[in-house]
Amino acid sequence: MLQVVHSFQVWLPLTMTWAYNQVRYAPGIAATVLADELQGRAAFPWEPVLVLSPADRLVAAAGHRLGRPQPPRSLLRALRRGSPDIVHSHFGYRGWQDLPLASRLGARHVVTFYGHDVQKFPRTWPVWRRRYERLFAAADLFLCEGPHMAATLVGEGAPAERVRVQRLGVELDRLSYTPRVAPDDGQVKILIAGAFREKKGIPDALEAVARVRAAGIDVCVTVIGDAITDDEHLERRRIVATIDRCGLGDVVRLLGFQPYDRLLAEAATHHICLSPSRHAADLDSEGGAPVVLMELAATGMPIVSTRHCDIPEVVDDGVTGLLADEGDVEGIAARLGELAAEPGRWAVMGLAASRRVEERFDVRVCAQGLVDRYRELLGAPPCDETLAGGAEKEATRGAEPGLR
Repeated sequence: MLQVVHSFQVWLPLTMTWAYNQVRYAPGIAATVLADELQGRAAFPWEPVLVLSPADRLVAAAGHRLGRPQPPRSLLRALRRGSPDIVHSHFGYRGWQDLPLASRLGARHVVTFYGHDVQKFPRTWPVWRRRYERLFAAADLFLCEGPHMAATLVGEGAPAERVRVQRLGVELDRLSYTPRVAPDDGQVKILIAGAFREKKGIPDALEAVARVRAAGIDVCVTVIGDAITDDEHLERRRIVATIDRCGLGDVVRLLGFQPYDRLLAEAATHHICLSPSRHAADLDSEGGAPVVLMELAATGMPIVSTRHCDIPEVVDDGVTGLLADEGDVEGIAARLGELAAEPGRWAVMGLAASRRVEERFDVRVCAQGLVDRYRELLGAPPCDETLAGGAEKEATRGAEPGLR
């Protein structure tokens, strides 16, 4: 059985279910989680989890500031007992931090990039460009969730021969398919879901809603998400200001962060997902595509989004949803108005969206792919396990109306 150390700064923020799924769904792996800090333990149970002591965190932070990260001796002793084959660092900056850890353990080093770590870090802070140069020279494999992010990472200096696409998967068993149909009262319900970050384009979404409403289409909006950091609170103020300026106070609900089950319950009562992601001024981006788009698409919800990063891998324009250029409020409004005015297209698009997620983003298939990446790196043959039930699910998806 392969021994893998999954390394995070924090295990694990509540918005990072996709990271938890990479650890728990990978077959044939004995996984140890390493983190500087511990959060969300009840939501993301795992054993073993090694968390740095406060004293070790201080020593590590000093090493980072000096550009010489060193793993604590106590941590090395604990990890060596398991003879890890692979250190898998999550986020590029964590990969740089883990360079001496992987070296001291004699393990192969895998680094997954997720978005803001691709361009924001090396282009905002010159020290990180130098650190990434070291990372790109030393680590064995770099993973990205889609081809756009992979190409972007190569453009930042990563060696193309060591960059691979590794999709993030979603739990299809938890995602009930519901065909969207024209509402009896004529009101189109739009769902926006995401943390209040500039890259989510929520002010663009709200301005687009205002234009659609001004064109005479009856719409209402539910926003699930909120702010934690100072930057996010600034974005929250922009969102509230947009609601006030556009006169949307009577049709917008701000629900804040909600548990996953509440998100799915709200999704089942809404008709269209609106998610116009964009590059932020500080170069933050989705990198790939928001996982929530895959989850909502799996439920049969058509999506209006943007040609941003790897979103077109999820939203096939005109087939599973509609796309506009990022930052183009007029274009976003036109696509939203087009879909809102044609409810006869919702079920067809929703079924196509659901099938695309099954074909590309089944968490078990993606996790098996990750294991195969590990085995390839170690010179071992791919696993010959087959994932039963995939063909049966594909044949039955959408066969019955309503929830299943």
